Amino acid sequence: MLLSLKYNFLFVHIAKTGGTSVRDSLWRYKWADPYRIPQFLCSRLSALTGHRIGAKFPRHAKLIAAQEMLPREVFERLFKFAFVRNPWDLQVSSYHHIRRERPQLITHVDSFESFLRWKLDPERPPQYHADMSTERQSDYLIDLRGRNLADFVGRYEYLAEDFAEACRRIGIACPKLLHARQATDRGRDYRSYYTDTTAQWVADHYQADLALFGYRYDDPQAFHFDP
Repeated sequence: MLLSLKYNFLFVHIAKTGGTSVRDSLWRYKWADPYRIPQFLCSRLSALTGHRIGAKFPRHAKLIAAQEMLPREVFERLFKFAFVRNPWDLQVSSYHHIRRERPQLITHVDSFESFLRWKLDPERPPQYHADMSTERQSDYLIDLRGRNLADFVGRYEYLAEDFAEACRRIGIACPKLLHARQATDRGRDYRSYYTDTTAQWVADHYQADLALFGYRYDDPQAFHFDP
């Protein structure tokens, strides 16, 4: 999560949706904020206490956390935005990310199907320690009643265009969109990884995301979602 009280925006970083690129591209706006020093000190103090004092929004904090922690008038005036991604494509990205960055977690995994079985098996605890993409993307954006709190939800599939639109709405010049963690170790079409059975596993697990964002298995881009 990236908060700027000077420019009145709050970026919700949903895992595996291009969020690192967005954060890196907007970072200079955070450090132009007059609140940067107390925010930095609170962040360091939180780290020194093992984040036990609740003085920092985690990188992948949910929007409801900001709603609970910020004064109501501050929260309501913020432009709150995030990016989402086709759930089937997201799992392929997760598969390659974990194989590359944390292979010790999946020594028992010998295929994409066994990866999904390990990650999404409803009989086992969610594998949040692997990466945060086990979470439903919609859960990052809704309140306790299931209502969307975001003002704009961009698409990973339209990352450059939607990032420019978010900057326009914030009222800042759009910086160059950085691609610090662009993957090069996977095929382009996520559908080649799936069978009918495994595609249905993802549809079942991310049913709420499909309903809210309109993604379909055979329609990678779907439509722009603008509350």
